[in-house]
Amino acid sequence: MARRAKTTGSDAKRVKITQIRSTIGFNRNQAKVIESLGLRRIGHSVELPDTDATRGMILKVRHLVTVE
Repeated sequence: MARRAKTTGSDAKRVKITQIRSTIGFNRNQAKVIESLGLRRIGHSVELPDTDATRGMILKVRHLVTVE
C-alpha cells in the first residue's frame, strides 16, 4: 500500500467539511464523530487536514456531511 508523504504547514492538503443534516435520529456514535470533526450545527463548516483518520470519520457520517 502506498504511503502518503507527510506534509506540514501551509503546503498540507486540506478538506472542507460542511454538516448538512442533523444527527437526531441517527446512531449516537455518528453524533460523536460529527462532534469530533469539530462540527456544531447544520451549515457549519470546518477545514481539516486530509489524513486517513479524517477520511475514515467522513466515511462514517457521509450521509450527514458534504466534502469539498
